[in-house]
Amino acid sequence: MLTIFIASFAIFLLVIFGMSLGVLMKRKALQGSCGGISSLGMEKVCDCPEPCDARKKRLAREARQQNRIL
Repeated sequence: MLTIFIASFAIFLLVIFGMSLGVLMKRKALQGSCGGISSLGMEKVCDCPEPCDARKKRLAREARQQNRIL
């Protein structure tokens, strides 16, 4: 049981170390996805100044479908 805990802990440490190396190499801040939860159909408050490309495409597709129905 202890070996599984140690192995799991080591894997988590390696993943965190790899992510931190990626952030350090690219010199970019971590940021969230603006359209992540909205792609599931749930609305959320977004602090992004402009919707992401996937959300723009989805909104355009929904607008076209609404025009066809009318």
